This record gives sequence, structure tokens and C-alpha cells, in this order.
Amino acid sequence: MEKLIIAPSVLAADFANLAQETQMLNESAAAWIHIDVMDGVFVPNISFGFPVLEAIAKHTTKFLDCHLMIEKPERYISQFAASGANMITVHAEACPHLHRTIQQIKAEGCLAGVALNPGTPVSVLEDVIGDLDLALIMSVNPGFGGQKFIPNSVRKTTQLKALIDSTGKDIYLEIDGGVNQINAGALIHAGANVLVAGSFVFASADPKATIQELMTLA
Repeated sequence: MEKLIIAPSVLAADFANLAQETQMLNESAAAWIHIDVMDGVFVPNISFGFPVLEAIAKHTTKFLDCHLMIEKPERYISQFAASGANMITVHAEACPHLHRTIQQIKAEGCLAGVALNPGTPVSVLEDVIGDLDLALIMSVNPGFGGQKFIPNSVRKTTQLKALIDSTGKDIYLEIDGGVNQINAGALIHAGANVLVAGSFVFASADPKATIQELMTLA
């Protein structure tokens, strides 16, 4: 497993120039591209769906990390897989039958992840952690890019890393929300090995250099 993966979120990209933004990421040190899907129900925003994922998949050489911030994600797992997702992450809060949904993702040939909102304890994952390929801590409240990082996320990362270590398995620990050069070091020290960065990357003067700067913190 890689020591550190940077996963720029295209939610913060220039949608009028998505092909160019995707090519820039292809040329960068980022190993993953993070795809934030929002339905306006589970979170108070609507982002994009299958056509955008398919367009990015057509033009990228990167691993596609698809984060579903939607109600009843089990309805769409097969379509996201067919559209090019390599990892499909659902929210524990949106899945009353979480174990079944994880198995559904794996049956489609994708890696399976589960995300936790800031107010959801790590203990929610205790009964499914061994089935996961990735566990994601939301370090902002989901729904909008550009929010301020929640400091308690570092302590929560430490808790999740301990839970992951108890399985003896290689499971990615991803952080999503407000990640920048100020807090990234503490998150990595706490055990995170996948950092989602949206506005911090795409609003910078040199996104590729910014991604490389984050990589040096590992």
C-alpha cells in the first residue's frame, strides 16, 4: 500500500474546462481523482452524476475514487461501477443495510469504502471494518467545498487507525474536507494515507506543484 495518496476532488475544478483539468491531474503526482456525488437530499447540494464520471473516466489514467453523498446509494452501485468508478464509498448514515451495500459494491468489481460524518463515531464501523478497502473521515460537514477543517478530525483519525490496525489488513484511511499544508502533517502522523484536496489544489496558482507539496509531507 502506498505511503501517501493525494486525491484531488474535481468538485473544485473548472467545469468549463474539465478535459484540461483532467489532463493536468494526469500529469500530476496525484494517484487518485476524487469524485464527489451529491443528491441534494443526503447533503444540501447537487453536484454531478454518471455523465461527468464517464467523461473523466474516458480521459484519465488515474484511479477513480467515487464518494457517494446520496440517499439509498444501493440503487446506483452497478451504474457507478459501469461508469468507471474504481472505488465506491458510501456513507454509513445513508445505509440501513450497510454490510449488504458493501458486498454489493464488491460484487460489481469495485473496492468498497464507508464514510463517516463529523458527528458519527468511529465505533459505527466496528462490525464491518474487516470487509472494507477504505474508511473515510469527513473533516467538514459534507455538502460543500471550501469549508474550514474540523480540528477533532485528527483525534478521530487516530481512533480509526487503531480500529484498522486491529484487523491486520491493509485498509486505506482517507480524510476529506479542508485538507491543506497546515493540517496534512498531523493527519498523516495520526494514520491517514489518502488525503482529498479540492479548493486547496484547484484554487492554487500551480495545482501540480501544490499536489507535489502535499506528497512531500509523507
